[in-house]
Amino acid sequence: MSIVVLVGNPRPQSRTFQVALKAAAAIAERIGDGDAVEAVDLSALAPGLLGAVLAPEAQDALDRVASADVLLVASPTYKATYTGLLKVFLDRLRGGALASTVALPLLVMGDPKHSLAVEVHLRPLLVELGAVVPTPGLAFLESQLAAADEVLGAWADTVAPQVVAAELARDAARI
Repeated sequence: MSIVVLVGNPRPQSRTFQVALKAAAAIAERIGDGDAVEAVDLSALAPGLLGAVLAPEAQDALDRVASADVLLVASPTYKATYTGLLKVFLDRLRGGALASTVALPLLVMGDPKHSLAVEVHLRPLLVELGAVVPTPGLAFLESQLAAADEVLGAWADTVAPQVVAAELARDAARI
């Protein structure tokens, strides 16, 4: 089962990137794919996303995201939602491109008052692209960074069985 982490932070190697990798590793460990995590950091691809002709690296990233079995989509919370960079990237996917993907939304935020953004903004976008989103999204607070392993471990304990069940249902539907 392939796990791809898509990070929509415009800053390279951001805290969002680090949290997303830890979250994906925790999921991978629990579903038995400990070495299967691949990352797409949009900060490196930003210049190639807005041109009339898509840069080859950006097309490769779109292909990797569209072919993921499990896609963890992470963004910092900007203006109570995900970043424009993430939206620009996801807008490049064709409709239904994530139809065979189980997606896990994750927003990193400074204030808990934005915690609904993961469900109100990011989840619907992923569903619109065809993804199955079997679990509540994770609203990760910056104040939790010191306890990230504990917080993400508890989240993964809850989410992993639902990811496996969604994968099995998807595979059964293909037969």
